[in-house]
Amino acid sequence: MTKQTPTKRNQATSLNRFGRAQRHRDVTTAAEDQLQAQADAAVQAAKNLAKNPTRPGSRGWSGKAAGGVAYLQAPTEWRGTTVQVCGLWPYAAGSGSPMVGVPLGRNILTGGTLCCDPISWFQRANLISNPSAFVLGLPGLGKSSLVRRMALGLSGFGVNTMVFGDLKPDYVDVIRAMGGQVIELGRGRGAINILDPGEASEAATRLTGDARQQVLADAHGRKLTMIGALITILRSEPPTDREESIIDRALKILEDTHDGIPVLADLLKVIQDAPDDLRNVALDRGSMDRYRDITEGLEATLIGLTSGGRLGTIFSQQTTVPMRRDRPVVFDISSIDDSESDLQAAVMLACWSYGFGAINIAHALADAGLEPQRNYFVVLDELWRAIRAGRGMVDRVDALTRLNRQRGVGMAMISHTMADLMSLPDEHDRMKARGFVERAGMVLCGGLPRAEMPRLNEAVMMSNAEEEMLVGWSAPPSWDSQAGQEAEPPGRGKFLVKVGGRPGIPFQVALTEVEMAVNDTNKRWHGKIGKLE
Repeated sequence: MTKQTPTKRNQATSLNRFGRAQRHRDVTTAAEDQLQAQADAAVQAAKNLAKNPTRPGSRGWSGKAAGGVAYLQAPTEWRGTTVQVCGLWPYAAGSGSPMVGVPLGRNILTGGTLCCDPISWFQRANLISNPSAFVLGLPGLGKSSLVRRMALGLSGFGVNTMVFGDLKPDYVDVIRAMGGQVIELGRGRGAINILDPGEASEAATRLTGDARQQVLADAHGRKLTMIGALITILRSEPPTDREESIIDRALKILEDTHDGIPVLADLLKVIQDAPDDLRNVALDRGSMDRYRDITEGLEATLIGLTSGGRLGTIFSQQTTVPMRRDRPVVFDISSIDDSESDLQAAVMLACWSYGFGAINIAHALADAGLEPQRNYFVVLDELWRAIRAGRGMVDRVDALTRLNRQRGVGMAMISHTMADLMSLPDEHDRMKARGFVERAGMVLCGGLPRAEMPRLNEAVMMSNAEEEMLVGWSAPPSWDSQAGQEAEPPGRGKFLVKVGGRPGIPFQVALTEVEMAVNDTNKRWHGKIGKLE
């Protein structure tokens, strides 16, 4: 074995040390290069952001070395007017929901407050061209509660609510709480004389010229319309042209000769007495036998109205309680059973005629400067009951819905589904009934079944997302095992506001504690079953 000399060992040691130093320099250089590359990437990212500025996401700038965060806490939000928050720029953002009108609830999408009613959106916001609303939705989802909220809010604006026919009743408690007038109608409870001109005769004595003639002519027209409506309900078809002419002339004779307020029995007597003017209108050709033949059917119908037949004597007696014009009013007809559908429809139409007559008188006196100008919010609930009463009833309701803007009246029409309006036997009546929804300034839809969507789209254009939302709200409630009862329906209190072809605004009505006491429509189900107290 060859031994290394000291000189060779020193040379080998030097080489080893040089190699280790070289490797250390290589590692250090690689780390420095990596750090330099990262720094260059950060600088380049900053340059790119400077050259191409974009809006960061909710978590900051995305990408490597951009400063994004894993969690960003949402800031606290407050709501105020433009005057209050104008100094907070640029941290103020406009709301997507209108703030003019009655506060109905929270926007489901944004959480903002939605203010909405047909009078405010027509008069103050100029968002609709007709101060009317049509409310659709399945039973039990809060249609009446929504309209009651509107009535309460509008009372704060000085608008009187008029409910011409409350069948359940849904509005009696709220009208009474507002200090309004409750008028009960029904068999043995109260009567409404369809020949009663109301306060038209008294108003005519205070007016002069054309205004006086218009009030008297309106009262005469309402009486003629109501008699025709009652005949239509009894016969299931409207009176003939000749019969309407006979009724018209008999009413004029009665108005000229009768002292006081006539009733249907007085009208029947005029027709039976056969004065010459009436015989000329009947075209009896000078034959009394011919006159009797012509008026026989009309006499039989009027006898049925005065003798307590299918419609009772509600319309043949003097009006029990006169309606007031200076406060909210509700006609409580809840005592009439659902099995008496004809009587329900007849009473509702009589209430509408009597109520709109009183409103016309109020406007005539206001135009003459004899009374202050008042605006009214008219609620026509269970609309489908009236239009199904007989052929020709749609025309009479149609006349009411077309004149609300000229009469200074906001209107809310309520029904369950479009099928209620489209199930009429006559095609012309179905088209006119659909016009109620088409002409409404706004349509508020609650939960509806999927089968309703094609019919609804014929009147109001709905997007696919809006259709799915309405169908989802119509789902039945689930069973709450902990409470031992059904949970609240998913669509209760939820509605979609549609104005023309604009996107709808979904919102949910939240009742206050004060409103809860006057919004209970299931009082008879709150008794304790099986317990005697």
